[in-house]
Amino acid sequence: MSNRLSIITTRTGDDGYTSLGDGQRVSKSHERIQALGDVDELNSQIGLWRCEDLPTDITECLARIQHDLFDMGAELAVPGYEVLTTEHVLFLEQKIQHYNAELPPLKEFILPGGSKAAALAHMARTVARRAERSVITLNQTEAGLSLHSTHYLNRLSDLCFVLARQLNKVLGQTDVLWQRD
Repeated sequence: MSNRLSIITTRTGDDGYTSLGDGQRVSKSHERIQALGDVDELNSQIGLWRCEDLPTDITECLARIQHDLFDMGAELAVPGYEVLTTEHVLFLEQKIQHYNAELPPLKEFILPGGSKAAALAHMARTVARRAERSVITLNQTEAGLSLHSTHYLNRLSDLCFVLARQLNKVLGQTDVLWQRD
C-alpha cells in the first residue's frame, strides 16, 4: 500500500473517461461514476461533521460509517464486488433505535438547524438521500448490483435525522420546527 498513490496526476482522465477497479474505461458521466462521486461526497460531508465537538459515541459511530462508505465506494468502483451485508444495515437500524428512544415524539416537521452540529447532520442526511437516488439509478441500468448499498444509504439518512435531533438535545438547543402559515 505504500506506493499505491505515488502518482496523483496521471492525465488518463483528460479525455472524459476514467477507469473502474476492474480496468474497464467508462465516461465520467456514467451512472456508476455519478453514484461513486455522491457516496464520496457523503463521506466527505461526514468527515466535516466529525470536526465538530461531538459526543464520543457519535464520533465513533460516524467513523465506522465513513469506513463503510469507503467500502461502498469500492463496490461501486468494481462491478460485481460486494462488501456491505445485512449486518451493516442492521448496525444503522440499531443506532436509529438507540438514539431515537431518548427523543420526544415529533408533532411537527423539523427544519435543518438548531446547533451547527445538527445542521451538519442535516447536510449529511440530504447528501445521503442524493447518493441513494444515484445508486438506485445505477441499479435500474445495470443488473446484478447488491441492494445492501441502497438499504444502507436509506437507513443512514434516517440516522442522520435522528442524530441531528439528538445533538440538539445534548447541546441544549431546540429543534427548529416548521411553522404553518
